[in-house]
Amino acid sequence: MIDLYFWGTSNGLRASIALAECGLAYQVRKVDLTKGEAKAPEFLKLNPAGLIPVIVDHDGPGGKPITVAQSGAIVVYACEKAGRCIPTDLRRRALAAQFFAMALSDVACTSGTIFRLEARVPEKSAANVDFFKAMLLEQFKVIDAHLARRQYLADELSFADLALYPNYAMRKPLLDAAGGMPNLKAWGERMAARPGVQKGMNP
Repeated sequence: MIDLYFWGTSNGLRASIALAECGLAYQVRKVDLTKGEAKAPEFLKLNPAGLIPVIVDHDGPGGKPITVAQSGAIVVYACEKAGRCIPTDLRRRALAAQFFAMALSDVACTSGTIFRLEARVPEKSAANVDFFKAMLLEQFKVIDAHLARRQYLADELSFADLALYPNYAMRKPLLDAAGGMPNLKAWGERMAARPGVQKGMNP
């Protein structure tokens, strides 16, 4: 059994989607970020950075428990443990790695910056928010172009799709308002129809 320390952010959803899509047994242990529970001493023992998500796999490598933090690392761990969503073809695996990196280093970072500018920074600036929203749309346009004639980012469902989907879902109102990007929209609908994604989005 895997314990998933979770809150409903895109990072948390990334982990729950991966576990659900990989068919791994897990139980959710909610960490209420609004109450500062990620900074509690007992949680900091799991992740000194004080960030969700974290998993504790009680049946880890060699049958020994393992703790894994960072949503991207959890996605990869889940896929490798289950032997799913990792293309065996080297070209496809390289594509998956490329768009996994883009999902985490570009899309997720830009989306997170928008959230901080809108909700966290002491001095709000609509111009700065609009700048990063435009940047995020450009990133999704690159992905839309890549998805032309492809069902998934690496031609088959991979860890890249699991990494990207939560940010897509969270930013769907922005994407819908911008219009266009039909390939991205079709991919989003395809992902949303998957039982594992549905379970992971509603843990």
